[in-house]
Amino acid sequence: MTNYIGSADSHSGWRASLQKIGGNLAGMVIPNIGAFIAWGLLTALFIPTGWIPNESFAKMVGPMIVNLLPILIGLTGGRMVHGQRGAVIGAVATVGVIVGTDIPMFLGAMIIGPGAAWVLKKIDAVLDPKVPVGFEMLISNFSLGITGLGMAMIGFKGIGPIVRNISDVLGNGIQSLVDNNLLPIASVIIEPAKVLFLNNAINHGVLGPLGVAEAKETGKSILFMLETNPGPGLGILLAFWFAGPRVVRGSVPGAVIIHFFGGIHEIYFPYILMKPRLILAAIAGGAAGVAMNVALSNGLTATPSPGSIFAYMVVTPKGDTFKVLLAIAVSAAVSFVVGWFLLKTDKSNNEDLDSAKARKDSLKNG
Repeated sequence: MTNYIGSADSHSGWRASLQKIGGNLAGMVIPNIGAFIAWGLLTALFIPTGWIPNESFAKMVGPMIVNLLPILIGLTGGRMVHGQRGAVIGAVATVGVIVGTDIPMFLGAMIIGPGAAWVLKKIDAVLDPKVPVGFEMLISNFSLGITGLGMAMIGFKGIGPIVRNISDVLGNGIQSLVDNNLLPIASVIIEPAKVLFLNNAINHGVLGPLGVAEAKETGKSILFMLETNPGPGLGILLAFWFAGPRVVRGSVPGAVIIHFFGGIHEIYFPYILMKPRLILAAIAGGAAGVAMNVALSNGLTATPSPGSIFAYMVVTPKGDTFKVLLAIAVSAAVSFVVGWFLLKTDKSNNEDLDSAKARKDSLKNG
């Protein structure tokens, strides 16, 4: 999976553009999946609601998701555009985005990282032919430093607040659906936002506080289940296992374990970014799960953190275990069926496989 990013070179129109954007976003995340796993395991093990709570080790959870992971994404995005110099300026600029807001800046890093690298690439194209012999290192370092500072300031004052506002708008949309008893429709907002790594902002910034208020009155809240349901992600991963491009199928069993049992939902986001049409499967599965939870009057006593099946069972009210598992199973089944159909009817799979093999061959020969 590490070397696979869906190619849209042989297509045209909006679908090609969408797949290219998705491939680029996936390319920033996939090389850093190991870091996401490290953070997920740290969270699952040591936070107060984890398997073996440890106050000292749990102190690493916040800095890792707020600082380390966005910086890695910005660095990788910068490297994709302008090599090592792009990686450095991408990391520098991402710091500005991180400090400019108080939510994990995955989406901001995906914007500022490659953006800063692109600006530096244009500057280098102008300066390099004009630099006197012997001054190459001096000029290159100062051009990177000055440009990096400028892009970090832009991220701090511009991109960070914009992403924060996007998160607020999504939150207001979800609040409106809650107020009007249209919860299944919330998946139309939540599932795409999750894939853009706004899942923590929506869950802990919007749904969590609303759920806490409801749980104080009724003892449980369905709002804790809207974003954390592992069913849609499980169904999508299984669809990739049975019908996805052959080059990525081998990575799915491990991703299933990490997602469903470890609660690291970020592991399946790159799969959707590879094939953006799969967001429809996520929405369908999420909506089906919410509808089942509404019909069965399900709710949790607190936010399952991380969103694994084990954490779900811990915060499931006594006597509701079967109903909660049924809703998860229904959401997984719906997302699997829709995802399987979308992948089976995606004619680009074979072409993606050919391009992936070509990339692997070039790496071996290189």
